[in-house]
Formats: sequence, C-alpha cells, structure tokens
Amino acid sequence: MTTIDGEVAPGFEQVREAFVANFARHGDIGAAVCVYRYGKPVVDLWAGIADPETGRPWTRDTLQLVYSATKGATATAAHILAQRGVLDLDAPVAKYWPEFAANGKADIPVRWLLSHQAGLVALDQPVPLNEALAWHPMAAALAAQRPLWTPGTAHGYHGRTWGWLVGEVIRRVSGRTPGRFFADEIAAPLGLDFFIGLPTGERDRVSRMVYQRPDVDLTTVPAESIPEELRELVAAWRDPNSFSNRAYAVTDPAEIDFSSPEVQAAELPASNGVGTARGLARMYAAVIGEVGGVRLFTPETLASATEEQACGKDQVMVVPSRFSAGYMLPTEDNPMTGPNAFGHTGRGGSLGFADPEHGVAFGYVMNHIIAGSDDRRAASLVDAVRRLLA
Repeated sequence: MTTIDGEVAPGFEQVREAFVANFARHGDIGAAVCVYRYGKPVVDLWAGIADPETGRPWTRDTLQLVYSATKGATATAAHILAQRGVLDLDAPVAKYWPEFAANGKADIPVRWLLSHQAGLVALDQPVPLNEALAWHPMAAALAAQRPLWTPGTAHGYHGRTWGWLVGEVIRRVSGRTPGRFFADEIAAPLGLDFFIGLPTGERDRVSRMVYQRPDVDLTTVPAESIPEELRELVAAWRDPNSFSNRAYAVTDPAEIDFSSPEVQAAELPASNGVGTARGLARMYAAVIGEVGGVRLFTPETLASATEEQACGKDQVMVVPSRFSAGYMLPTEDNPMTGPNAFGHTGRGGSLGFADPEHGVAFGYVMNHIIAGSDDRRAASLVDAVRRLLA
C-alpha cells in the first residue's frame, strides 16, 4: 500500500481517502494534491514514486511538469498587468505588438487572444523546434500568420500557440519575458514553487513522466464501430489537416519532448510550467483572497478575469468548451466545485482552479500521464472537495 505523506485539516479526510484510492485503483504512480480554504492550506498531500527508473520517492518538494495547467499561471500574469492599467484587454494586440497587425489582424483585441477566439491555432509553415524554444522566431511567425477563421466569430483551443501569443503581449508590455514576470510578480511574493522556464538548479527535483496510451486507439477502429457521439471527434483526429491536429503541429518536428532539459528550461507559457500542487493551489488562493498578506487580484479584476468570453463547440477540441479571458470555466466534463469556479487542466490530468464562492483553491499534479476519458483521478479529488462544501 502506498504511504501518504502530508497533512489534512479536520473535516477534509475524504480528500485523503480519494487520494489513497487514486493510487490503489486509478493508476497514480507519483502525485500531490493541495487544497486551500479561505487563504489557508487544509489539504497538502503527496505520495508515490517520482522516478520509476531509479525508485526516487515523491517528496514534499518534488516538481512536476503540468502541461496546459500552465495557462492559468500565464493568464494570471496578464490580468495583473491589466489591473495595473498598463494593458487594456479591449485594445488591439497591435497597440503593444505592432508587427501583429499583418494579414488582417490589426483589430484583434488582446481579449480574443486570451479567450481562444483569434483564429491563430496553427501556422501555415511550422517553426523549427529549436527556434520556437528561442522565442522570437515563433513570435514573428505568429505575427505574420493569417487567421484561420474570422476572429471573434468562433473559438478553438490554441493549445500551443496561446503561450507565445499571450506571452509576447506580456513581454511587450512589461519588458520582461512571461516566465521572468511570473517569477518576479507572482511566485516571489507568494513563495511559490512554480516556474515557467525551469532554472538549471531545480532540474533534480523534477519527476519523471510516465505515458499511458489508451487501451483502444479509436483512430484505428472501423468508423461504424465508433459511438455516434464520438464520430466527429475521431474524424478530426484522423484528418491531418484538421484544426485538432494542426494546433499541435506548429513546430518541426511537431512532437515535443517535454521531459527534455532544453524544453523545460525554455519558456512555453501555454504548456511547460513546472511546479508543485501547493504552488498551483496557493497561486489560485491568492487570486481570490489574501494569502500570507498577498492578494493578486482586486474584486474588480477577479470579476473581469472570470467573466465568460467564449462557449459552445470548440473548433479544435470538437466538443463544447467555455473560456473566460484565459481561464477554463466549468463544464459538464470539468465541473470543478461550483458554477463560479475557474482554472485550467493539463494534459494527462493535472488541474489548478479556484472557486471564489466557496473560498476554495485546488492543485493536483502527477507523473502518470493517462490519455483518454477514463482518467478519474482529478475528478475524484474534486468530487471529494465538492461533497465537503455541500
């Protein structure tokens, strides 16, 4: 039986039970979960193996790459700039990034970048990976790119490009790279273990990811055998020219090894954040309230940052999705803990979110990346928190 380390406040024992079950029944190898309530930690647990190849155990300070849960951290940085009055979300992106006006993009507001409405999910010509990691060539390619749909008329998850798009606005406005801005203005004041661009000295704390493929690859199943509700999605996966595939093929090669030191050291504000569950939860706790004397958002910024901007069928994910200006909003598949919650998931199951109505902030990270819809690990933990709030 896996040993669970950490602390749980009285009344939150159900979360520990769900965490234990994730190891016993749902496939966790190494993981951590943290919950804040009204600015104080009430759950802070970790367990398992950080590196299955060496047997290194997961400890209190183990770091984990969280894929797209990074977007919540980057969005928070953008809203801090808006709160300070140096970034207007309704101003054209080209006000801050003049080159972006090319190819009919002069009037796209910053808000549409944040909410996946800009139509820039893919590139006509992918950028060599080493150049994308260096930042400026990818920013230049996106500035020159034509939108793939009329901006503002639809939304589609900008899985990879979002980080360079929003990150370049942060860089132009603040004079700092998005990772540096996050480190200075968010991580340092709160004492967060969370990085966008991993420092060399932190590399030894990072867990090793383990990838599990789905038991059934639906792209190889005869079309008539696929459930009706999945056929459109599977057809998109099978089409190399679909937005669903092109959105993740913006570099050459398209496949990125997120375990490599070079990728983790680069700044990819959409997808390569490395941190702890505690770091995610503490950040979101400071977004909705005060933590250790630090509050990131005013009530007015919080309301603006979490207002729905896009909903309905997603042009990339081919399922319904909801976004505010940078954060995912609750859906049937990702209910979080209430209708006013907001945050972001990451590939394979990582999750960070806040629920201002209940004073809750949540972080879950893990190294077993499970593909497909059968992964219930984050959902089981969220369900346990939700039951305690009923």
